[in-house]
Amino acid sequence: MSSRLTADRPAGLLDFLTAELQGWSRATIKQRLRAGCVVVNGEPVSRPDHLLAAGDQVEVLAVAKEGRRGGAPRLELLHADGDLVVIHKPAGLLSVATEREQQRHALAMLREQLSTPRRPVQLWPVHRLDRETSGVLLFATSRTTREAVTARWSEAEKVYLAVVEGSPSPSAGTIDQPLRMDAKGFRALAGPHADAKRAVTHFSTQRTAKGRALLELRIETGRQHQIRAHLAWLGHPVVGDARYGAAGRRLGLHALRLTIPDPRTGEALRFEAPAPCEFYSLLG
Repeated sequence: MSSRLTADRPAGLLDFLTAELQGWSRATIKQRLRAGCVVVNGEPVSRPDHLLAAGDQVEVLAVAKEGRRGGAPRLELLHADGDLVVIHKPAGLLSVATEREQQRHALAMLREQLSTPRRPVQLWPVHRLDRETSGVLLFATSRTTREAVTARWSEAEKVYLAVVEGSPSPSAGTIDQPLRMDAKGFRALAGPHADAKRAVTHFSTQRTAKGRALLELRIETGRQHQIRAHLAWLGHPVVGDARYGAAGRRLGLHALRLTIPDPRTGEALRFEAPAPCEFYSLLG
């Protein structure tokens, strides 16, 4: 997952990215630079004042590219303190290992990235994102912190972006179809059933183009595959969703923003990961 840009004139790297990446704050772009996620002509660049020449190729990645010195890919940190670590998970990466799959995953990569030989880091996942979903992913530095966060998880505000087939009418609304998982097909089924659980998704259309729509979604519940199943039920499956619609080059789902009560003070903590240009390109 990356945003690919071409400089059309000489410019400072930070100024160029601020102008090109609409909706991104300068602070977020600086985070990408520090994390090694900005690549100019194939090489990672971390200096905001790096001077671009006309024709330079610039990529903004969700995972840092290996430089000439080698080393493992690095995940982009959105926040890190003594209690919580938040990353921008790229599409295509598992959040944690599963019984079915033991491939390299975000939890293992992050532990390795933050650990030193004398001080290994332990992390506990607070929630998960589907492998093909990009965006904000939260970890705790202790079991106690994870329990404190999950105890108030119902107060969390979870906002996503989705690119869907067609355009919902009306353009905004609420889907409250209960969901249950079909273990054989590994699909969430929408509709009343003895095993179904409450699921609520609010949506609003932000933009339409070429037979597709960009939606902002806020979920009150966090059922497995909730957004994907609800939008398929609505008749507007997420672009690139082979399980609920049609396969594509990437899933059009991004975890944009997560707001939770601070586990120590109770004050609101807000984490945001702007979607990359590759995501928006799904609108054509």
